[in-house]
Amino acid sequence: MSLRWPQRVRRLAIGIGAGALFAYAVVLGGLYVAQDSLLYPAPQQTAPVPEGYRQIQFSTADGLRLSALFRPPASDRRTVVFFHGNGDSWQGGAMANRLIAAAGHGVLLVEYPGYGGNPGQPGEQAFYAAGRAALGWLKAQGIGAQQVVLVGNSIGSGTATQLARELRPAGLAIVSGFTSLPDVVAEKIWWAPARLIVRDRYDNRAKLPAIAVPVLVLHGTADTMTGPDHARALAGATPRARLVLVPGFGHELAYRDEAQRVLLDWIAGL
Repeated sequence: MSLRWPQRVRRLAIGIGAGALFAYAVVLGGLYVAQDSLLYPAPQQTAPVPEGYRQIQFSTADGLRLSALFRPPASDRRTVVFFHGNGDSWQGGAMANRLIAAAGHGVLLVEYPGYGGNPGQPGEQAFYAAGRAALGWLKAQGIGAQQVVLVGNSIGSGTATQLARELRPAGLAIVSGFTSLPDVVAEKIWWAPARLIVRDRYDNRAKLPAIAVPVLVLHGTADTMTGPDHARALAGATPRARLVLVPGFGHELAYRDEAQRVLLDWIAGL
């Protein structure tokens, strides 16, 4: 015996389903439109220049004049080019490099377009352009790629990895990084087709096999923003990688002395 719903009930069910689909589409559309502001909560205030650093400026290929901070190296030391996370600034970058600087290494704290009073809009290609301009400025100061160690924290790992593929630095360090940005977003909003709607990719895992320099993958085991499985996948993408998982630390790892000591020891062995 077949069971037939009354026509009124069928219309109500169809209406509820259509409404739910419409609401879902509206939410997806809102995420797509608002993704830049969600992914790049850029601090607008300009942080004070930390002791030992000086403010510099350089221009990107498309004409943006960007500010950054530089601390020169001792005569026998390398220079770390540091790319901070999406909600940070050069102030946080100085904290993440305090032991590096104390050891006499040079430090260039790159500030992104749209961050800290810099002109432009943040985004993947804008970050890459800022990184290229920063390394070009270093080269003009007599510090070539072989004297440079690229360090990317969190979303900064994307720029560091891209530049390591384009150039040949002394080494690449990925701290609290990820396989790709869509992978991270897909984990956070599993109910949405994140890999289709996220425009910026930062596909670190796909790029690593083409990078012919030593790679340090440094991650906290308690990181809930980008879990340690990202680090394991990154280290597995290239035989040149050294994986260091630091027990008990989360996404703040770059600012901890434990991480900076690992980074210092690794730099000494390059």
